[in-house]
Amino acid sequence: MSDPASAIGRTTVSHDVVTAPSLGRLAALLDHDTPPWAAGEMPPLGHWLNFLPDARQSLIGTDGHPVRGDFMPAAADLPRRMWAGSRIAFERPVPIGAAIQRTSTITHVGRKEGRSGSLMFVTVRHDVSVDGTLAIVEDQDIVYRAAASAGMAPALTVAATIPAAVGTFQREVKPSEAMLFRYSALTFNSHRIHYDREYARESEGYVDLVVHGPLTATLLMDVFLRHHPGALVRRFAFTGKRPLLLRGPFTLHGTVHGGVADLWATDASGHVCMSARLETA
Repeated sequence: MSDPASAIGRTTVSHDVVTAPSLGRLAALLDHDTPPWAAGEMPPLGHWLNFLPDARQSLIGTDGHPVRGDFMPAAADLPRRMWAGSRIAFERPVPIGAAIQRTSTITHVGRKEGRSGSLMFVTVRHDVSVDGTLAIVEDQDIVYRAAASAGMAPALTVAATIPAAVGTFQREVKPSEAMLFRYSALTFNSHRIHYDREYARESEGYVDLVVHGPLTATLLMDVFLRHHPGALVRRFAFTGKRPLLLRGPFTLHGTVHGGVADLWATDASGHVCMSARLETA
């Protein structure tokens, strides 16, 4: 088996078109009649609805993800993976109806030992362009982890976290199985931790279904835009702190200082599950 680090520099190119219906379904999921982003344009983070995975069904692994080793590196001893965070720059608006291209390059692969065992970190840079002009740059961090074992503590909940302060604006979200299903459908995400409770518990060590990391990040972006409709977002970065589980309502918080917003999501116990920072023009 090849060394996962040999994947560094590997590149793939995808093409898509920004469509109003998919963005309309995103607005519906976020519970908007009139969304708070600029009309006629892709909203910030809307690019996650494009370039969706299209692996044949026979190439889907037991976790629901496409099998690895084609573009993303494989690590047989680390079958679980999660999207840990991203750093995104929005360089120019992307109009609805635009043909877009994404060039994805693996820029980093590294392993280390954590409290829960071996981890492998993979960073993928996505350059999204419109008519040959760079529009969005995203550095996406993916973490590979060992299989869950009997007696293992629930994934990423081993260490306690300090309850967060309350933001200057908040919104409570009551997640449901239907909400997770609709986001999985929007992004063609078949990872079983979002809909198969038995699999999430027995195979991945979670105590309930997991709210998608990019859905949580999208909700954080949305709570900012609800309070600052039409704002021109230039930078956005988020980091997952602990799993956000389908175990009661969670709260989105935000504070703004000049052109910078600090955002975070807390679970029903008040612990921070995701933090984010946003910069406007």
